[in-house]
Amino acid sequence: MKKYKGIIFDLDGTLLNTVYDLADSVNEVLTHMGFPCHDEEGYKLKIGHGFRNLIEVSLPEDQRTEENIEKGLDMFVKAYDQKYKNRTVPYNGIPELMEQLHDRHICFAVNSNKRTDYTNALVDKFFSHLPFTAVFGEREGVPKKPDPASALEIAGMMGLKPEEILYIGDSSTDMATGKNAGMDTVGVAWGFRGREELEASGGTYIVDRPEEILDII
Repeated sequence: MKKYKGIIFDLDGTLLNTVYDLADSVNEVLTHMGFPCHDEEGYKLKIGHGFRNLIEVSLPEDQRTEENIEKGLDMFVKAYDQKYKNRTVPYNGIPELMEQLHDRHICFAVNSNKRTDYTNALVDKFFSHLPFTAVFGEREGVPKKPDPASALEIAGMMGLKPEEILYIGDSSTDMATGKNAGMDTVGVAWGFRGREELEASGGTYIVDRPEEILDII
């Protein structure tokens, strides 16, 4: 089996279960704007393309005007700023996985479509003792996933070739990002999108538990 020297992780739905704080924040916005809320499970299909997109797809279809999106986004950021650490936690087995990767001298990084300040804050809260090569969120002037720009930038920072890196995430967007970067991919079935989407998007490997990643590397 191929041996890998580096890993790039998605954040939401991969390392951390962030759905509850995101759902609480968007539902606060929708309530304030007089629109119906969504259940927490429903948000799993809406997360992953940045905050602006999350607000847009959460609004009723006939209310997705530029004015409503901008108004909702502004309110969402204020709400999420108060809630983003309330119920967010690492998935079971993730802290142990990260320690094992560190012990094995595997390089690792985060590449998320989440806003950079929140991406960094959450990684710092749960993994501050670990030496991430990079923690990238949404950055001005850098295209979001599935564009491979950030993944390839991280590969350069690691000093590794793309084929030496595993790209790990929970969605078809992550599988496409890895593929576009020339990296093998691991779809995590515990995340927001589930095994069916990952199989359809052609992940190199699909795992049900974090410890299975150790068998791949």
